[in-house]
Amino acid sequence: MKFLIAPVFALLSSVAAAQTVSAVTSAPSALNRVAQSGTLRVCTPGDYKPFSFQRPDGSFEGLDVDLMGSLATALGAKPQFVKTTWANLMPDFVAGKCDIAAGGISVTLERQKLAFFSAPYMVNGKTPIARCENAAKYQSVEAINRPEVRVIANPGGSNERFAKTRLQRAQLTVHRDNLTIFDELIAGRADVFVTEAAEAVAQSRIHPELCAINPEHPLQYAEMAFLLPNGDTVFKGFVDQWLHLARAGGDYQVHATKWLGK
Repeated sequence: MKFLIAPVFALLSSVAAAQTVSAVTSAPSALNRVAQSGTLRVCTPGDYKPFSFQRPDGSFEGLDVDLMGSLATALGAKPQFVKTTWANLMPDFVAGKCDIAAGGISVTLERQKLAFFSAPYMVNGKTPIARCENAAKYQSVEAINRPEVRVIANPGGSNERFAKTRLQRAQLTVHRDNLTIFDELIAGRADVFVTEAAEAVAQSRIHPELCAINPEHPLQYAEMAFLLPNGDTVFKGFVDQWLHLARAGGDYQVHATKWLGK
């Protein structure tokens, strides 16, 4: 009888595995919901140029906004942008307020615990931005991480996390409005803001008083991707294939050139 234990155990394991696979595959996918509703709900903070920015009239513009429009078209749907904040991004997404999240979202292990990420569409590491006359002072983490340096960061995202973990010796101000952080730098109320390279470059074009510092050599490696529902392999497969085809066919580059100039 003891010789039957292994075969029986293997059979029971196979049944349990089959039931688990069945449960996963039978779960409704966002792909089905979007197809049925004709609407792709997109969570976005809308305060992060050049990825997603909410205009005064309430509409959105930016690289990720254009990409979500392209994805919605591929799904036979229309995009519906759901305003959130960086602090509320993950709670809103996990609560099911949207099917996908976009707007310059960095891939982090903490976010990965709660959601899937699409394949990354951009490498976009942490880059300082400061008044141009002070740019030479802030060439490295060591140069910024000093008690006399006034660092500013926006709350709830990877910029705040970077400042609190890598710039602990500096004077840190968490500024609630991401859109006016650059005004704080220009006015001299803060010395340096560490953000993603693309935003630093975009804001230096908007504000000639500010300079992105070595954006081609970021202080920390980072990737941008879209947030997807945890466990939804069907939707992730579709989004990843859409992104692959957008890159291969040149559609992605058209949007990137429009917003990033490259």
